Amino acid sequence: MIQQNRLVEEFISLVQVDSETRFEQEICVVLKEKFSQLGLKVVEDDSMAKSGHGSGNLICTLEATDSNAAIPTIFFTSHMDTVAPGKGIKPQIGEDGYIRSDGTTILGSDDKAGIAAMLEGIQVLKEQNIPHGRIQFVITAGEESGLKGARAMDRSMMEAEFGFALDSNGSIGDIATAAPGRAEIEIIFHGKSAHAGVNPEDGISAIQVASKAVSRMSLGRIDNETTANIGSFSGVGPLNVVCDKVKMEAEARSIVQHKLEAQIAAMKEACESAAADAGTTCEFNADIVYASYMHDDSAPIVQLTSRALSTLGLTARTFHSGGGSDANIFNGMGIPTVNLAVGYHEIHTTKEHIAISDLVKTAELVVALVKEAAKV
Repeated sequence: MIQQNRLVEEFISLVQVDSETRFEQEICVVLKEKFSQLGLKVVEDDSMAKSGHGSGNLICTLEATDSNAAIPTIFFTSHMDTVAPGKGIKPQIGEDGYIRSDGTTILGSDDKAGIAAMLEGIQVLKEQNIPHGRIQFVITAGEESGLKGARAMDRSMMEAEFGFALDSNGSIGDIATAAPGRAEIEIIFHGKSAHAGVNPEDGISAIQVASKAVSRMSLGRIDNETTANIGSFSGVGPLNVVCDKVKMEAEARSIVQHKLEAQIAAMKEACESAAADAGTTCEFNADIVYASYMHDDSAPIVQLTSRALSTLGLTARTFHSGGGSDANIFNGMGIPTVNLAVGYHEIHTTKEHIAISDLVKTAELVVALVKEAAKV
């Protein structure tokens, strides 16, 4: 049985450890100790050198209760870093049963609610002598800065056959069965400088070229599965000089890989044609930072999750997420993974909050998933 007071105390303790993304050193040390004290083998990988973050990822392994049992190895994952402002968090427990910050910072339930649920779940498994296979608890760094920790992880560290990310907003029971792949795009338009008052006709305005390129792009929501956005547009120079260089940064996302590639190609064509029409050039660089994933409702991992939820009296609701998570990376490794809602709300804001009842349900779900996986 979940011990609510212990779980809440754990969560309160975790969110008070500063861990803004790129500064994960302190929380990593704390988590190593917590998982080790519960009897897990804890390994910090060497991804810090690749990710540039304050720590590596933690791979914490709970051995099977019966090494001879044919139970699959599974994993759970949450991330240890938070967004800013996440220093000096002062959690407040309200009379309404919600936990909030004092309003000057985020709360950090994204994603320390997931970590707290894991720690409580492990204790319940041990206290109740629940049979289970080998379980990996993967705590990543750098998720908030672009999934950098998971992207830098060595695939050989992962032994699990399938797993669950505890890192989605929404109500307990919501299952993100699909999420878009994402490309980061940098475009540099080259113009030609000239005096803006004396001989502007001798110049080529990079600002004008870039503007024409943007006007030729389909942006915003392209369709139900694809989006694109120009995030920054920079062309700096004196007022009396035709601007000779503009830098744009953009992104494209799609749940369907070929649609993502098509959107990138269309944006590239818009840029190159605008530059060619003006008699100049541009540099277009696109990097697909993570791939999309999609699981049908009939997929074994979705069905297992649904069964686990039903044992708690909860209804499974599948949806397609608009954002990426570490689940994208693990699916890209060939490990079927779904992202589960843990009940936090208004994340990345100072109004972030989570219900104590949802913390409890998430911990219960961890245990239920372990039990259900043992039946496979």
